[in-house]
Amino acid sequence: MEDAMNIGQAARATGISAKMIRYYEDNGLIGPVARTASGYRVYGPRDIHALGFIKRSRDMGFSVERIAGLLQLWRDRSRHSADVKRMALEHVAVLQQRIAELQDMVGTVQALADCCAGDERPDCPILSDIATGAPLHRPAAKGVAQGKRGRMRAGQKRVNND
Repeated sequence: MEDAMNIGQAARATGISAKMIRYYEDNGLIGPVARTASGYRVYGPRDIHALGFIKRSRDMGFSVERIAGLLQLWRDRSRHSADVKRMALEHVAVLQQRIAELQDMVGTVQALADCCAGDERPDCPILSDIATGAPLHRPAAKGVAQGKRGRMRAGQKRVNND
């Protein structure tokens, strides 16, 4: 095999650690690779290409399970692009949900930090909130309007109906 690589070379070529390459092989994302007489893995161009596909998919946040589905579609020359698009749009929904959750976390942590004096006193609302799990009531900031989740968005003004 002229273009064959050992696992270390494959790891360097793809940017995937040797441990993760073995994990992907163990989980069926790449087929059983060829082995030398002494049992070392040998990766050919097709294996390296598949590992690149896996890495790019992981970089986009796809789960290992979803990557398995994408690989199956990629290898199926009679696939329907509608199937690929459906998977992509499902993933977009997952990413949007994660973004919303992260935005909520940012709002909570920022509100806690805003309530903390940050001085030499031992009282800390951040630690108290984490310890009790009690939700913090976040008052709206001046000059900022509330978004869909009740958070204020920068650049929007609060309307005072008093």
